[in-house]
Amino acid sequence: MKTILVADDNPVSRELVVEALSGEWIVVEAADGRSAVTRFHEDQPDLALIDIQMPSLNGFGVLQQIQQDARSRKAPIVALTAYAMQGDRERALEAGFDAYITKPIDLPALRAEIRRLLASRAEVL
Repeated sequence: MKTILVADDNPVSRELVVEALSGEWIVVEAADGRSAVTRFHEDQPDLALIDIQMPSLNGFGVLQQIQQDARSRKAPIVALTAYAMQGDRERALEAGFDAYITKPIDLPALRAEIRRLLASRAEVL
């Protein structure tokens, strides 16, 4: 079974996503940016959902630290955000996120995007 990291400082949002994904995937959680980086390295998830606005280290900082560590295997990293201003999606994708999902999250669409990313990653490996 594939593992997904859900990093979000909002406990309600995080629990909603964790609950929605738990039946199909193993889900690990992080409540801030620094713990997201730690959990990513410890658990080596197959995919990570990273909130952009988190304390201690924002989503862009998490992405940067994950990308800089040679020990990390390439897993799709998805940006999650409630701040969907014009140009934000493009900025996130240019920074290296593999996908961009806005809140409130459409859970069926999220699950479909996760399946798509995991399948495309399996084709590359």
